[in-house]
Amino acid sequence: MRARKKGNSITVNAIGGTHVVLLGLDIDASKRAGFLGFAIQRTETKTGNVFWMKGMKTFEATMPNTSPGQSFSSQEHPFQSFQWSDYTVTPGNAYKYKIVPLYGKPANLDQRSGVEISITTEEEWAKPHSVFFNRGSVASQAYAQQFQNQPPSVVGQAAYDWLSRGLHEALLAFIARAKNSTWQIHGAVYEFQDIPVLTALKDASAAGATVSVIYDAIPSASGPKAGNEKAIAEVGIGNLCTPRTLGTIMHNKFFVLSKGGVPKVVWTGSTNLTENGIYGHSNLGHAVEDGKVAKAYFEYWQRLSQDPPTTHNPAYKADNETQTPAPPADWPKSLLSVYSPRPNLNALQWYADLAATAQSGLFATFPFGMHKLFQQVYAKDDDILRFGLMDKRTAQTREPNRTNDLAAIHAIAARKNVVLAVGNNIVTNEFDRWLAELDQIVAHVFVHWVHTKYMIVDPLSEDPIIVSGSANFSDASTKDNDENVLVIRGDKRVADIYLGEFMRLHSHYAFREAVAIHVEQGGSPTDWKPQFLQDSDAWQVPYFDAGDSSGKFARREFFSQVM
Repeated sequence: MRARKKGNSITVNAIGGTHVVLLGLDIDASKRAGFLGFAIQRTETKTGNVFWMKGMKTFEATMPNTSPGQSFSSQEHPFQSFQWSDYTVTPGNAYKYKIVPLYGKPANLDQRSGVEISITTEEEWAKPHSVFFNRGSVASQAYAQQFQNQPPSVVGQAAYDWLSRGLHEALLAFIARAKNSTWQIHGAVYEFQDIPVLTALKDASAAGATVSVIYDAIPSASGPKAGNEKAIAEVGIGNLCTPRTLGTIMHNKFFVLSKGGVPKVVWTGSTNLTENGIYGHSNLGHAVEDGKVAKAYFEYWQRLSQDPPTTHNPAYKADNETQTPAPPADWPKSLLSVYSPRPNLNALQWYADLAATAQSGLFATFPFGMHKLFQQVYAKDDDILRFGLMDKRTAQTREPNRTNDLAAIHAIAARKNVVLAVGNNIVTNEFDRWLAELDQIVAHVFVHWVHTKYMIVDPLSEDPIIVSGSANFSDASTKDNDENVLVIRGDKRVADIYLGEFMRLHSHYAFREAVAIHVEQGGSPTDWKPQFLQDSDAWQVPYFDAGDSSGKFARREFFSQVM
């Protein structure tokens, strides 16, 4: 849901997802002198609870010494930013925000007239799209405070529930819809090791549903074959599972739910069915209730069920391209799917071309580095706001079109309209009010922080584009691996959910990356200068400087004025 309001020289754009409300703010030039920041009050319509939102930064003059993890009311220590998000909302609820500009001095703040705006968050389950993001931030102050940085295996179910944030529960509910012999479930899963999910499939079969799951059993020193087969044996569902042995990587994570032999709905996304996939690094599940899309997924599943080799089988790749041409001849469409492997890189080129069409904003995740096709988009000489979220600051070099050249990435990040963030964590309690944070919840991980694979083009427009699925934006995910991708156009509800979650994690990791860079350059967490609020209106300068290199000007323009 979206809302926009202007009053008393304050402009507010509110974008409500499921678990995030994002506010884009602006203030008239005539009111900037002496302006020290925004105080934000939230009212919960259902309960009537009213409270001032809190932050961790303080004015040094009034609060020079604080305890790790402590937060403070924005009435006394305002938000010095023109983009702010509330990550404590719940789906399907109404909220009212009062945005109040503060003036004066830190010890004697003056609240002036502001503006109130109401917004209702989206329900999680809806038609045709239901989207579920996990917390994706075990490296967080909230987890450190609530669970004392103990892994969830030690804490117990409360920690798992907090980290899942409904993702795991939604998948189990999806499977539970197959409750009798009129239902069929067909799955294709890379890492197939979550015992509750395997048990849910066993229960569906016991209730009479037809259940058939293809799992990755491709011989590989680092592949999931052994873990998959151990979990399958533990639950006792070998009769429901078919090994995929002749591919390169069977990287899908989808289930097709059919009734009476007719495909109805598909569950897909980036989430591997492991402890780290569901609860550790960032992931999402995306359910689509669309018969044509579900049918296309089922037909793709049927091709996979033949266990076609990917290295010497041009027919398999050609079939994927024939069924789902990318770009499609009759684009634009509101919803379509794309399957891999394919005989060429046309699909990847199309995704990059879509990214290049952005007129106002581009937001994308790159777990394994930014492909050169996307580097070219992010390096374009224009003023389009472009955000990137990465798991590693250096790209891997397993493909000829990737680069580990830091200079290329740094040149992109240095552009005034580009904002990149990389996953990281706070490593010590002796750091500017922050508690130490976990970096992983299991002993061995390949991806620590960012595992989602999606991009959003012009999310606040009337015609947003979302590309999301199992496939990384890479050569291998296009030409070698079994993969699936959704391309969604014109669905503002889906765009609002994805944008809020993107900004949640981008904001979460941007500061942690700055700390990591500080340490890599020879500093230590203990000599980091405390991040106090500024006690004058000078904090606003980069937000109104068109030449600002930090991206603050472009961010204010996008979030407050684009609608």
